[in-house]
Amino acid sequence: MKFKYYLEKINNAEIYPMLSLIIFGLIFLGVLVYVFTSDKKNMNDKANIPLQ
Repeated sequence: MKFKYYLEKINNAEIYPMLSLIIFGLIFLGVLVYVFTSDKKNMNDKANIPLQ
């Protein structure tokens, strides 16, 4: 059986791809806002942390 068969049996299955796209978009925008609003000194301090 194909995967499409299982999706046809789930009620309102078409909402899941849209929901995952919205969640991804919100996380992506959150990361962009964090990167562009944080100060440069803070980013340089994080970049110089030694790896263990």
